[in-house]
Amino acid sequence: MKQQSITSLPVSPEAERRNRMIKYSMAMGIRVVCIVLMLFVQGWWLVLCALGAILLPYFAVVVANVKIAPSGTDVLRPGGVELYRCDDEAK
Repeated sequence: MKQQSITSLPVSPEAERRNRMIKYSMAMGIRVVCIVLMLFVQGWWLVLCALGAILLPYFAVVVANVKIAPSGTDVLRPGGVELYRCDDEAK
């Protein structure tokens, strides 16, 4: 059986959740900036900011829900425990 190394283990659920929340929060922060900029810009900049405010929530959810896969292989489950009997009569 192949030995596992600590770098091939998957990311803990807490760390993965934290990373997803950071990505989502950054995208929503950019969206808020786009909404505020819509009050001050004109022309094509207004259209660009409006598209950012409309499309960013979709992309934020998609990017935040991408699962982080480790670069190594899957974690192998150890085999079952086998019991061996020592036959004293065979000696």
